[in-house]
Amino acid sequence: MVDVYVSAGSNIEPEQHLVRALEALESTYGPLRVSPAYRNKPVGFTGADFINLVVGFSTDQPVEAVRKRLQEIEASCGRPPDAPKWGPRKMDLDILLYGEEVRTQPGLMLPRPDLIRRAYMLKPMADLAPGLVHPTERRTMRELWESFPDSGHELAEIALRRSDPRRSPGSDR
Repeated sequence: MVDVYVSAGSNIEPEQHLVRALEALESTYGPLRVSPAYRNKPVGFTGADFINLVVGFSTDQPVEAVRKRLQEIEASCGRPPDAPKWGPRKMDLDILLYGEEVRTQPGLMLPRPDLIRRAYMLKPMADLAPGLVHPTERRTMRELWESFPDSGHELAEIALRRSDPRRSPGSDR
């Protein structure tokens, strides 16, 4: 089994789509570990605020199968496969870490380079797994967050409620 961490974000009916995505992930991968959710301004375009979080789970699926499942969940939330990179979206699911795997191939870079560049990915990741060591930076998520430059990218923690009684402890955000 490998531990996988995925960022999830939406700025179109975000509460509804995030809950739907979490339920789909849980039905596929079992109990989830879910970070607090954060509201933040979009990066790269002007639009409605996003809500972002990070989810962790364990799987024996290869990374390509996980990626395919994430794309299916995005589609079930109404995201077209040709959605622009910088624009509003109903659901965006990105693999941040797939165990200790390091890949540099275009289309699936692991660990995801944005993890250490984007506050909306790094902060929830540091909340969820503060002692986890980044595979290439060789520093913990907490250390990476604590040294993150104050870029003026504000994050406001919000409560994201899930009604599923099967959720794991700490995943009620």
